[in-house]
Amino acid sequence: MHWAMVPRVAISPAMKTLLASIHDVSPKFEGAVDALADRLGGHLGGPRLAMLVVPDHWGEAKISAGTPFATRLRAWADAGVEMFVHGWFHRDTSEHKGANAWKAKHMTAGEGEFLGLDRSEALDRMTRGKALVEDIIGRPAAGFIAPAWLYSDAAKAALGEAGFALAEDHRRVWAPTRGNQVLTNGPVITWASRSRNRQLSSLAAAAALRVVLRPARVVRIAVHPGDNGVPDLLDSIDRTFTALGRGRTPGRYADLLA
Repeated sequence: MHWAMVPRVAISPAMKTLLASIHDVSPKFEGAVDALADRLGGHLGGPRLAMLVVPDHWGEAKISAGTPFATRLRAWADAGVEMFVHGWFHRDTSEHKGANAWKAKHMTAGEGEFLGLDRSEALDRMTRGKALVEDIIGRPAAGFIAPAWLYSDAAKAALGEAGFALAEDHRRVWAPTRGNQVLTNGPVITWASRSRNRQLSSLAAAAALRVVLRPARVVRIAVHPGDNGVPDLLDSIDRTFTALGRGRTPGRYADLLA
């Protein structure tokens, strides 16, 4: 989609807002990202969404300045898309114990990159990702969101030092450079595509949350490239945007800081 710049809409504290995001933005998934951007843009009236950029997905799809995909990222940002840094590799190579071992096994498929990192390694990957994305898009990154929304305590502590204005997990959005001020609470609606059982459970969760979150001031909806190949998930995504878009203004994460 070739988007024209969409004027920003000032979001008042009383206004109900819809925040939409596409995860795992990488040249590895360029076709699926394009399709999802078109789909969400139709619901949102243009590029009123966020993209979560993976600098080198699983070490197989490095984004470099001056490449065609980097040019596309810059064009999306120029059109108004918020760009978040989404890890570095999106691959978890840490050894886990206790609760983190359960999260690594059941909440993601080996992609919780920041779940087991110490502060030094987390900060290094954050700052390198931030520098790369900002060099490509020519403006500050909107923030940082860890792959699978999973962070070690040390990784959370590194966010402010890395200079990220915004961060997000399954339950909340917060401001690391403002003493971790919580900006909004509530579950993010998302879908899982990697097995039929996970598809069915995410479809049920989305249907329930379309009702539960109806009164919420801020609703977050996140899609992934894998969703694009599953008709049932695409239908649920459309239903969710239609149901929760009524009476809500498509917003920007940065508006929460105001």
